[in-house]
Amino acid sequence: MCDLKIDILTIFPEMFKVPLSESIIGKARESGLIEINIYNIRDFTVDKHRMTDDYPFGGGAGMIMKPEPIFAATEYIQKKMGEPADRVILMTPQGKTLNQGMVKALAEEHHIIIICARYEGVDERLRDALVTDEISIGDYVLTGGELPAMVLVDAVTRFVPGVLSRDTLVNESFEKGVLDYPQYTRPRDFRGMIVPDVLISGNHEKIRLWRKKQALTRTLSRRPDLLEKASLDPEDYKLLRDIKSEQLSDLMREDPENEYD
Repeated sequence: MCDLKIDILTIFPEMFKVPLSESIIGKARESGLIEINIYNIRDFTVDKHRMTDDYPFGGGAGMIMKPEPIFAATEYIQKKMGEPADRVILMTPQGKTLNQGMVKALAEEHHIIIICARYEGVDERLRDALVTDEISIGDYVLTGGELPAMVLVDAVTRFVPGVLSRDTLVNESFEKGVLDYPQYTRPRDFRGMIVPDVLISGNHEKIRLWRKKQALTRTLSRRPDLLEKASLDPEDYKLLRDIKSEQLSDLMREDPENEYD
C-alpha cells in the first residue's frame, strides 16, 4: 500500500501526463510509494455540453466554476476510498503561500484531493462546504491551478518516506530556514572561474564552516526575512556577526568618508 494517495481534479488532465511521469515523481509512482490519479471534472457534469463554468450572479467579468461537478467528483473519490480525504486543497492565489512546513505536513497525510480552479475562480460554496485548505504558490495570477498543483505534488513527493535519502532532505534550502550554499563540480577552472580552494583542501571541518558561512551570507543578502525565524545555533550567530563585520569593513573601504552604524 502506498504512503500517500493524491487525486487531482482538473479540466485539462492531459497537462499532467509528462510532468507526473518523469524524474523523482515518476520513480516514486513506479515503486508504489505514492499514487496519483487525475480526474477530468467534465466527466462529472450532467448536461450534454459538459459545462464546468457559468456566469457569476450579480454580473461581472469572466466565468465561475460550477459547484456541482466538483462536489460530485470529490464525493465519488471519497466513496471509492471508503472515507473522507485528509485534505481537500484548492489551488488559488487567495490561499496561504506554500512553504516547507506546509509541504512536510502534507507529506504525512494518507489521502489528498487537489482542485485546480480556472477562469475567475470557483463558486464560494465549494470553499464553505468542501475545501479544507487553500494554497497559493506566490503572489501572482496564473491561467489555472494546474501548474501550481504540479509544484505542490513535486514538493510533497520529496518528503514521502523512501523517495529521497534523509541526507538529501536535511541539507536542502529552507530546512534550517536558510538558503543553500554554493555548489561546484568539475572542471575546477571554467573560463577563468576557479572553484574555491577550500573545497579541494580535503579539510572537512574547514569545508563545513565555509559552506555554513556561505549559506548565511547568501540568505542575509537575498532573503534576510528568513533569518528572523530560522533555527540558528551559537555558531551560526557568530558567523553572522563575522559576515556583517566584514560587510561593514568593505563598505568603509569603498567609501571611507561616510559614517556607518
